[in-house]
Order: sequence, then structure tokens, then C-alpha cells
Amino acid sequence: MDILLLLKATILGIVEGLTEFLPISSTGHLILVGDLLDFNDERGKVFEIVIQFAAILAVCWEYRAKLGSVTSGLLQKQEAAQRFTLNLFIAFLPLAILGLLFGKAIKAHLFSPVPVALAFIVGGLVILWAEKRQHSERIQSVDDMHWKDALKMGLAQALALIPGTSRSGSTIIGGLFFGLSRKAATEFSFFLAIPTLTAATIYEVVKYRHDFHADDLGIFLVGSVASFVSAFIAVRGLLRYISRHDFTVFAWYRIVFGLIVLATAYSGAVNWSAA
Repeated sequence: MDILLLLKATILGIVEGLTEFLPISSTGHLILVGDLLDFNDERGKVFEIVIQFAAILAVCWEYRAKLGSVTSGLLQKQEAAQRFTLNLFIAFLPLAILGLLFGKAIKAHLFSPVPVALAFIVGGLVILWAEKRQHSERIQSVDDMHWKDALKMGLAQALALIPGTSRSGSTIIGGLFFGLSRKAATEFSFFLAIPTLTAATIYEVVKYRHDFHADDLGIFLVGSVASFVSAFIAVRGLLRYISRHDFTVFAWYRIVFGLIVLATAYSGAVNWSAA
């Protein structure tokens, strides 16, 4: 097995895990890091599918008690479990529908370093604006959400079709605008990731099924372990962080990172393949 390839797999796995659930865009980071590592071909796309699913498993493990409770509640026809499941389904729909309609065009025009960098900066500015507003918290727990709240969160998540926007960022910050507490917005973003990313994984597996090869099992395993562990750390770390802090640090990270990418692209310091 090529040691350099395993190193690339480890780096990308860590990047996926750390960024998937933070408001800084995993897709944007994977595009940029994959470009730097020269691992953004068809093989790289298949690899991203695998490590994304590993990140989903980390959330499932962290919230295994809640998911088990909801499953048990559905079997017993409990209203709270049914409402929670319906809310996830409603929130999932906007991204699913718009993704099927416009996903191909978006990938053709926006999946490159410079548009991603611009989205990083714009997203950072939106977070700063959101944090300066007066927060009115109507909802303290995901179990208190109405279907209308779920729909709003789903529409916010749909903004993540633009690479660099951040799925978790758009839902979490959207939640703050819609009256959710930081904890409720963050946890609903985590739960919503499960059906959203699972559906995306299944779709991509079918689409790229002919590009899966047994020879790549080694890098799949290494990347998946790195993604699972780093995602688990990121989820727990973010929950601890928001109990005492706001999201301003992520906003400035996005802005600075985006400016660096633009500066290196236009100065020629980094030869971004799509810049």
C-alpha cells in the first residue's frame, strides 16, 4: 500500500470529520484540501463518499440513546417520537428536492476553490451579523419544535447546496434566526445530518458504483477511522463550546481562510487547479 496515499487518506478523513458538523463547511474544505493533495479525481470523489458516511456513524453513536428512544417510541406510537421523526422528514425535503433539481448545475459551476472561498467569506459575515442580533429563544429543546420550525430549518439547510456555505452552519445559524436556543439549533443540525447525509451517500454510491474497487479498501478503512474519530471529537467539542461561547470564532475563521485562498489564487502563490 502506498504510504503517501494512506497519509492523504488520513488527512482528508480528519478534515471531513472535524468540519462536517462545525459551521465551516466540510465540502469546501474537502475541495480545497483535495486540490492541494491532488486527490480530487473520480477516485477522490468515491473516497469522500466513504468518509462522509463514517462521520454520520459518529453522530449516530453519540446520540445512540436518543435514537434508540425515538425508535422505541415509534414502535409504541408515542406522539413525541412521531413528531420528532416527522420534523426531521420535513426538514430533509427542501435540500433533497432542490438538490435533485439543481445539484448537477451547481457542481458544474461552483465546485472550485474561488467560489468556495467567496462562500466562506459571505458565510462568515452572516454569522457575525447573526451574533450581533438580539436572540429571542422560543425553543429550548428539539422536542419542542413545531413542523413549521422544521420547515424553516430545512430551507436554511438547502443553502448548503452552495459549496463553502456549510450545511451545519446554515442550519445552526438559521435556527438562531428562527428562535431556537444554541443547543436546540446545534442538536437539530446534528440529527438532520443523519437522513440528509445518508441519502446523499446512497445517491453517490449508486452514481459512482463502478468506481469502487477492492484495491482501495485500505484507504477507505484508514480514512473512515480518521473521519469517525475526528467527527466524534468535533460533535462533543462543539456542544461543550456553545455552552459558554457564541459562533463568532467560526465566522472569523471562515473570513480569514477565504481571504487566504483568494489571495493565493490571484497572486499565483498556490496553483489551485480550478482557480
